[in-house]
Amino acid sequence: MIPAAFDYVAPSTVDEAVRALAEAGEDAKLLAGGQSLLPVLRMRLAAPSTVVDLGRISELRGVSEDGDALVIGAMTTHYEVQRDPLVAEHAALLARATDTVADPQVRHRGTFGGSLAHADPAGDLLAPALALDAEMVVAGPDGRRTVPASEFFTDLFTTAMDAGEILVAVRVPKHTGWRAHYEKFNRVAQAWSMVAVAAAVRADGGNIAEARVGLTNMASVPVRARAVEEALVGRPATAEAVRAAAEHAAEGTSPPTDGNADADYRRHLAKVLTGRAVLAAMAG
Repeated sequence: MIPAAFDYVAPSTVDEAVRALAEAGEDAKLLAGGQSLLPVLRMRLAAPSTVVDLGRISELRGVSEDGDALVIGAMTTHYEVQRDPLVAEHAALLARATDTVADPQVRHRGTFGGSLAHADPAGDLLAPALALDAEMVVAGPDGRRTVPASEFFTDLFTTAMDAGEILVAVRVPKHTGWRAHYEKFNRVAQAWSMVAVAAAVRADGGNIAEARVGLTNMASVPVRARAVEEALVGRPATAEAVRAAAEHAAEGTSPPTDGNADADYRRHLAKVLTGRAVLAAMAG
């Protein structure tokens, strides 16, 4: 199907993009990698008056260091995140999760910030961003502000950004030396996660000194499995201890029931996958 007619704007700076959004009004849509927006346009599930293309804004691309944090531009592609040496060294969990996103074609076009702003709870990058305590840098008519990941995702496909705001970058605290793994369960390769677990752990000798665990598709927003984290810290990195901690994975969650799985099955998956993810992280 052919999309409905719309005006097209391609600004070259963030300020120009913010102004274009303001001028277009509430019916405008931002175009990043287009992997979520274009199918919706083709099916006429959305008919924006204006599409603001962020592809020409160089400021929004790339990975850099800023003290004890990495700064990832919102328009940095999944492929670039996958292969960036800074991400591999300081935020391995993001690299592991990005490896599982769709297929190579999508990873070359889709963007890190676009995935987060889309806020699909089955998306593979939300839980890792939450687990790593990332912060979203947002630009709007009143300037820039920073929103913690714990406050950024507010509901299904909904974020804390106002209609006239743009996600500019994501600040990720360095987790240098941490081991990480992303365990994903889906029906077929390249499909959305039925449930997935993002795990990052820091070992001290034979014990787990710190742990971060995020859950994908276990609520309308990504969920931090804090009961699991608390149960892991200070414990030996044995299969028995990890699996005992993983039994807490479903606490505080509200998983959906849909055509792929019911809520009880997702709770079971969360426990099993959490154990696998933490053990794989420790082994890595």
